[in-house]
Amino acid sequence: MQQPPGETLQEVHRKAAEQHELAAHSHRTASEHNEKGENESGSWHAKRAMEYSDNAYKLSKEAHSKSQQIESLK
Repeated sequence: MQQPPGETLQEVHRKAAEQHELAAHSHRTASEHNEKGENESGSWHAKRAMEYSDNAYKLSKEAHSKSQQIESLK
């Protein structure tokens, strides 16, 4: 998930946080399905959770890198 040109550091952090929240929700939903023995649904939600987690990680890395660039300008 590459950030568009001109996107602020705050926007990148906000998007990363949203992806973290979506991942957490998907993990909880997967757990609930698995507890009920609904393994197919649980697996689907677990896969979605992994996708959200991966996106969150990429955005977090971008935000960190952008933060380091700002620090080096000071």
